[in-house]
Amino acid sequence: MSNINTKRGLLPPTLLFITLLAEVILHFVIPIKMIILSPYRYFGVIFIIFGVVMNIWADALFKKHQTTVKPDGKPVYLVAEGPFRISRHPMYLGMLSILFGIAIILGSVITFISPVIFFVIMNQKFIRTEEESMIKEFGEKYYNYQKETKKWI
Repeated sequence: MSNINTKRGLLPPTLLFITLLAEVILHFVIPIKMIILSPYRYFGVIFIIFGVVMNIWADALFKKHQTTVKPDGKPVYLVAEGPFRISRHPMYLGMLSILFGIAIILGSVITFISPVIFFVIMNQKFIRTEEESMIKEFGEKYYNYQKETKKWI
């Protein structure tokens, strides 16, 4: 997996930060109709907590198995336990959940653009390349994992 993302110059946490910042700025600059009103907006906290937990849990498993968490690093172990049983990309799912949770809290239509953009970019620029690299690294073992586990959920 080496050098797959260094050419892009953008890593998932940076993309999360950029889309999160865009989400908040758009909410205040282009305040399009509130579609979620209080107190229902506070349900967004559940999505944020879920996202944070997914990221911490997945990161801990990478450390436990002494494999890289960085998309441009070379994996030495195929993690398929914990949150990786329900999603091949639980950290990305967690990041998407955080963006979605913040969109719910902000409550305006425009804020839901950021999670969609994040989802599309992750699928096109990161997941596709990472999965190709995982197939090269782990072969049949990764093919079987792909058959058993959904990409997102």
